[in-house]
Amino acid sequence: MNELNCPKCQGDLEQVVYANIEVERCVECKGIWFDSLEAQTLKEIEGSETLDVGQPETGSKFNEVGDINCPKCRTKMTKMVELNQPHIWYEKCPVCYGIWFDAGEFKDYKEENFMDAVKGLFGRERR
Repeated sequence: MNELNCPKCQGDLEQVVYANIEVERCVECKGIWFDSLEAQTLKEIEGSETLDVGQPETGSKFNEVGDINCPKCRTKMTKMVELNQPHIWYEKCPVCYGIWFDAGEFKDYKEENFMDAVKGLFGRERR
């Protein structure tokens, strides 16, 4: 595999493994690259939030970075919002379907809770 660089800060991406699933994490800003379906698979595996060692404040800072390219195929990535957790913004590659979470976002994504679900159901309700 070619050496990958962080799409946000250009730091090196290191391989980290949890439950035999290999992801890439930036050694600088601690953002995480997931190949297609890895984030969804890891969301269901207990303890996988330990992959996300970064500080949410750092991740929030990197949310401000504009257009980024996929670290795998160099395609311009699309900004996405998690429907049940609209405070989580991440980037997805329209070609290889990889996902980039900034520091703290995967842990937050994994900890979707009852209140997130309630907000999703009733967020558009009028009084």
